[in-house]
Amino acid sequence: MDGEDEGPHSGAMESFENLVRAEFAPRTTYLNTASTGLLPARTLVAMRDAAASAAEGQPLDMFADVEACRSAFARLVGVPATRVAAGASVATFSGLVAASLPAGAEVLTAEADFSSLVNPLHTRGDLKVRSVPLERIAESVGPDTALVAVSAVQSADGRIADLAALRDAARAHGARTLVDASQSNGWLPLAAGDFDYVAAVAYKWVLSPRGVAFLVVPEDFGGLTPLFAGWASGERPWDSCYGPVEELAHSARRFDESPALFSYTGARHSLALIEELGVDAVHAHDTGLADRFRQGVRSLGHEPVPAPGSAIVSVPGLGHRQGELGRAGVQVSDRAGNLRAAFHVYNSAADVDRLLDVLAD
Repeated sequence: MDGEDEGPHSGAMESFENLVRAEFAPRTTYLNTASTGLLPARTLVAMRDAAASAAEGQPLDMFADVEACRSAFARLVGVPATRVAAGASVATFSGLVAASLPAGAEVLTAEADFSSLVNPLHTRGDLKVRSVPLERIAESVGPDTALVAVSAVQSADGRIADLAALRDAARAHGARTLVDASQSNGWLPLAAGDFDYVAAVAYKWVLSPRGVAFLVVPEDFGGLTPLFAGWASGERPWDSCYGPVEELAHSARRFDESPALFSYTGARHSLALIEELGVDAVHAHDTGLADRFRQGVRSLGHEPVPAPGSAIVSVPGLGHRQGELGRAGVQVSDRAGNLRAAFHVYNSAADVDRLLDVLAD
């Protein structure tokens, strides 16, 4: 409005909005980032160029993209790149951590946490896996606990774990920690250095292609065995192509899976966009929209699952309306009968209001 004081942050907001407009033009009201994030335009271009170069017999150096992604993720979570392994899934990395535990070790998890995190811990068969309500996980750490594994943000309903309390409890009892940041990385600031292991896929909130995941390991590697080490995990990869790898990488790269190169080529540009936008700015944007939806859906007579400060909102009893919402061009998820909406950078207040309008009909 003419004469209105735009405030000290108006320039930053305009820059944020301009970046988003240049990268995204969804044809639906897309509120399903907790399932899959949208690819930025720059990412799509990079992948197309890489595929074309490979088809022409002039493949690009996509291993350089892997290293750029490793460094970008390290910056996002505040650790040195030497602590970051690159792979394709949280399940693989959870299995790697599970394999490092002695038989009979106690593992503490949150009830109904995401399967990719907890299932590899169960399939060991000789670990004592104990599940407790998310709200009690810190107080449930005891002297026999070897590992606490929990998602920073619950996939089903957006609840945020009290990671500070968990960190302190684990340190007090000498337990290691494994945090799955798949549903928080990119919008919720996380100090990965506070934990032993942090795993995350990149196809959700950091807007990357599937096939990209990261694992933060301790400086001393935490007793992990590089079970998946191939030639690219050698300190000098091109000298490690034949026979056993004589010298593994001195960094967390020794724990890399063989990378899905085209996905990493795209992810390099997606991660760069998140860095340009800034996690703090993304957090303010996403949670502001989520709060708008919480207030609106309460006015319609529905109480969302309590998850203050989360970009994910889950509303019991409305999951059955997913199909109807989809036909109306509004993309959400049905999780155990709950309607789950996830708000991210390409969403606006108009998207929130569109969802509320369809629900009100």
